[in-house]
Amino acid sequence: MSIEENIRKIKNSIPEEVTLIAVSKTKPVEDLTAAYNQGIRDFGENKVQEFLDKYDKLPKDIKWHLIGHLQRNKVKYIVGKVHLIHSLDSIRLLEELEKHYKAGEMMAQALIQINIGKEESKTGIYQEDIEEFLEACERCNNVKIKGLMTIIPQGDEESCRNYFKETKAIFEQLKLRKFNNIHMDILSMGMTGDYEIAIQEGSNMVRVGEGIFGKRNYNNK
Repeated sequence: MSIEENIRKIKNSIPEEVTLIAVSKTKPVEDLTAAYNQGIRDFGENKVQEFLDKYDKLPKDIKWHLIGHLQRNKVKYIVGKVHLIHSLDSIRLLEELEKHYKAGEMMAQALIQINIGKEESKTGIYQEDIEEFLEACERCNNVKIKGLMTIIPQGDEESCRNYFKETKAIFEQLKLRKFNNIHMDILSMGMTGDYEIAIQEGSNMVRVGEGIFGKRNYNNK
């Protein structure tokens, strides 16, 4: 199916209140333009350099989501350009965001990435370390936490549901508490293979790449 057909199919299958992010990493500007023409305004990129290349070539009303691991030395390049950082995964990165956004007199919006499966191959905060991380977030003035993000381990439907349920439970517990600079508004979970399950378990933001653009070609960025 075409990009246009894929988008129509996905939009028809998800509730209106769920934000669809088109994950466009490795895809050419022409593909993003096709998605834009179908009404997509939220695009997700993994790498800062690729994001910057596309940022200058596409309409300014796009909301860019940085969903890949963000290196601290790249933070200075994204100030004022990224709508939402999904991958806030360490106190050191938090401090770097605070420093650069303060210098630019701007506010960073970010999601705390939870490593719910405790996978060594993935970054993110372990559940038992959340309290310490939240205390650090409360000390910031230029970083606003908007919710949580997770990338779950691959598995069957039951396994997926359990990880999504666990993350949703953390989200709901935090939502009941009052913090400085922290609001649990967004729960970003679910990708091409499992976004429908994620939505059933409470996700209000899904990140779909191959389901929109087809297989990625990592040799042709």
